[in-house]
Amino acid sequence: MQSRKYSTQTWKQHPLNPKHLDHATIHWIFLVDLLNFSFWSDLDQEDRMNPHPDRYAVHYKGVTYTGYWSLCAAINRALDDNIPVTDPKYLAQANPEDLAKIFRSDTKEQVPLLDLRVRLMKEAGITICQHFGGSFVHCLQRANHSAQALLDLLLEHFPSFRDVHEFKGRKVHILKRAQILIADIWACFDGKGDGEFADIDSITMFADYRVPQALYHLGLLDYSPSLKKKLQHCQNLPSGCQEEVEIRGNSIWAVELVRRAILKRFPETPVNAILIDFYIWDLAKEIQNDMTIPTHRTRSWFY
Repeated sequence: MQSRKYSTQTWKQHPLNPKHLDHATIHWIFLVDLLNFSFWSDLDQEDRMNPHPDRYAVHYKGVTYTGYWSLCAAINRALDDNIPVTDPKYLAQANPEDLAKIFRSDTKEQVPLLDLRVRLMKEAGITICQHFGGSFVHCLQRANHSAQALLDLLLEHFPSFRDVHEFKGRKVHILKRAQILIADIWACFDGKGDGEFADIDSITMFADYRVPQALYHLGLLDYSPSLKKKLQHCQNLPSGCQEEVEIRGNSIWAVELVRRAILKRFPETPVNAILIDFYIWDLAKEIQNDMTIPTHRTRSWFY
């Protein structure tokens, strides 16, 4: 992280991420993280470690994008076609068929959970119009620079962000997408203006598929033989089952321990769980062909 100068500035370096610090960018981030879930492909089971050539992908400006970046490319493609897809007022009134076309595939496979994505877009547009005057910026302003207050607003008004599970009689709040929405705004705006959150370090890492896989590869997580066998055979883990919650929960704790270790060795380093997650996720994409175990498979709107 030191050699790459990892910081909030890193976020804007990806060609698909917005570069302008304005309200349109906040709406872009909201839409992306509203839809930032379940991009793994059933086709990948044929070769557990390498993406299938027919898996869902979007060609944009000469580059083919898969996974999360296919979502960003699809949204940018729509904006280039003068479809105001990031405008909550448009989402509230748009025909489902028009919203579905935004995700059109450039391969044989369609985007997973397409009907659900369309429904969430319309519901979010209606909610923002009814409760926040047609702009997610008003929701952000109501939080008054508190990440936890914004988290509460997201959980209150947008059901799909309620990534909460029962684990051995206790409620476990993982909140992947709600937290990454806050983190993306913070990183994009470099912690200033609309991206200023006094309690940003209270946000944890974002427990998904790719980061736990990388944590295992780096020796920061270990799996039981029985779980390892399930992953190697691409066995689906139901959302909320014990093994799935354990993978995600231990990933959060592993990154927290990494954060503490970094600060113990380098007390003046500006680092939190968000930046560590960003780094590990990027690293995971770079070394995905070298991974020794597949990602876990849980079809869910939470991540």
